[in-house]
Amino acid sequence: MKTLALFLVVGSVCLAASDKAAFTRDGELEYPSDYRQWTFLSSGLGMTYGPNAPAAGTPLRFDNVFVNPSSYREFMKTGTWPDGTVMILEVRESQTKGSINQHGSFQTRVIGIEAHVKDSRRFKGDWAFFNIGLKKTPSKVMAPGNNCQTCHEAHGSVDTTFVQFYPDLIPVAEKFGRMKRTAAAQ
Repeated sequence: MKTLALFLVVGSVCLAASDKAAFTRDGELEYPSDYRQWTFLSSGLGMTYGPNAPAAGTPLRFDNVFVNPSSYREFMKTGTWPDGTVMILEVRESQTKGSINQHGSFQTRVIGIEAHVKDSRRFKGDWAFFNIGLKKTPSKVMAPGNNCQTCHEAHGSVDTTFVQFYPDLIPVAEKFGRMKRTAAAQ
């Protein structure tokens, strides 16, 4: 009986840790194939971070953000993202006419996937970005100082993450005093 109980505890711990960032021996991020089953944080439509708006008539894109469940649970308890956090940005095209839809927009095919990963032992500044694309294979880390990193460091409201765009996380970050006011968060 004790052996069974120990097996169940060890199994539970292994399952809980299995959704964190995983890397190959070469330091590439393993593709998180189950990210669509992770915690959904938010979706944006037509969001841009620079001054240029999409050209007139260009269909807007949806940005869907997911985070691994164990990191979400830790954030909800502490207001802090733990090492091993993986945030996935899934970019999808949009369409306005289709089936019975006559107004508004709906999501269509995936056109890009990026990851924002926290690992304080592996990355200077704790966080790094990976352009996963559509290949669904291990991905190399983007070079330090890339546009994603620079923007997130300057405008991320919690630990280089854009919590200011995740309505359910804002009160948690504020409760723990973790919310940095940025131009986008005011």
